[in-house]
Amino acid sequence: MTFPMPEITVANRPYWDGLAEGELRYQHCRACDAASLPPRERCPACLSDEVEWRVANGLGQIISWVVYHRAYAPHLKDKIPYNVTIVELDEGPRLLTNVVDAPDGRRLFTGARVALRIETEQGLSLPRFSLMTDDG
Repeated sequence: MTFPMPEITVANRPYWDGLAEGELRYQHCRACDAASLPPRERCPACLSDEVEWRVANGLGQIISWVVYHRAYAPHLKDKIPYNVTIVELDEGPRLLTNVVDAPDGRRLFTGARVALRIETEQGLSLPRFSLMTDDG
C-alpha cells in the first residue's frame, strides 16, 4: 500500500533534495541564530526571512516517543509495531521520525543518542535514526 506523499514546495525543496543527496538539512536564521525544522519561509523565532540552509551532523538524542500497536491508516498495517520519535539534533532542531532498530520501543529512552539513517520508500528519501552504541 502506498503512503501519502509530502507536498514539495519552494520553502521545503532544499530539505527533500538534501535527503535525496544523503544529507539532513535544517534552517538557520542569520538574524537571531535560531535553528529550525520543519522548513518555513520565515524564522519561527523572530519572523526574519534571513534563513539559510545548513547540513546537520546527523547525530542527536531522543526527547520522547510513542509506540503504535494498531494501524490508524492502511499504509501502516504492515509496520506494526512502530515508533514515532522526537529527535533533537545536536544543532538544536527537533523532528518527528522513527528509530529503525527499536520498532517496539523497548530499547528507547530519553536522552539516548541516535545517528541519522536515510531510508528510501516509494522513491522518497526519509530521515530515520538508529540507536548508537557506546563505541559510537
